[in-house]
Amino acid sequence: MVGDIEQIERISLKESTSHFNHLKELEAEAIYVIREVFSQFEKSGILFSGGKDSIVVTHLAKKAFWPAKIPFPLVHIDTGHNFPETIKFRDELVEQLGVDLIVGSVQQSINQGRVKEETGKDASRNWLQITTLLDTIEEHQFDALMGGARRDEEKARAKERFFSHRDDFGQWDPKNQRPELWNIFNGKKHKGEHFRVFPISNWTEMDVWQYILAENIAIPSLYLAHYRDVIWRNNTWLPVSEHLHVGEEETIHNKKVRFRTLGDITITGGIESEADTLEKVIMEVAAARQTERGNRADDKRSETSMEDRKKEGYF
Repeated sequence: MVGDIEQIERISLKESTSHFNHLKELEAEAIYVIREVFSQFEKSGILFSGGKDSIVVTHLAKKAFWPAKIPFPLVHIDTGHNFPETIKFRDELVEQLGVDLIVGSVQQSINQGRVKEETGKDASRNWLQITTLLDTIEEHQFDALMGGARRDEEKARAKERFFSHRDDFGQWDPKNQRPELWNIFNGKKHKGEHFRVFPISNWTEMDVWQYILAENIAIPSLYLAHYRDVIWRNNTWLPVSEHLHVGEEETIHNKKVRFRTLGDITITGGIESEADTLEKVIMEVAAARQTERGNRADDKRSETSMEDRKKEGYF
């Protein structure tokens, strides 16, 4: 019996060490990419949504340059339809890190006539972010913006390189990308062009959660199960808010839900869950059979919705 227990302990220790090494390898790769951005570009930033992936990228940037401050501003494209919890978390993190925050306002783009707001029950400001993002890039002369997109999230994102070139219109051509052999990144560009860079491209949703747990990284409470008013629409639980039009045929329920991915409050669907701790979230993710973005209404508009947006300049 004692021998069996010792064997189990040895196996558990071996698995734990292997898991630890895996996360450290991913961390080292991401930090290498972030430092390459700093060395190759003149004006860089971190696209920050308040979601777990952009939080992890920000944390990695902090580690990459410690004990100096993060040398990049956080860039948030604010649709005006955010979760209040996300904005509160963003502002607290910016103050804690002592970094600059640049906010591009979709509402301002609407007011200026740069974009036209959608109407109807399923209206979204998601596509409108493209114009605001490109205007923000031009205004601040960014030549590289880092984001938290990962290849396992969605098929269009699976096509991205670490250094993803954008032409002088901000557009992405998935059929014309530069090779990245032996972690050699080519950041050469012509005037007016820029790059989107994805340091955690090779991470999975599980990697992100295990890293957040291992590093004790703070996240918005939205990722943990909590009670809130929701309606059932398009096969997901949408949170009730001032921005959501509730139809006469729709019923408001108070459910215990959490969100696997964060976007606008009008398009981010929640799942019923009891996972109110990081450990429970990890167990839930391990058993999940639906993709992480399966509850995002913006991805359900067409089979190529994400790729179409990315070609136009989306994140």
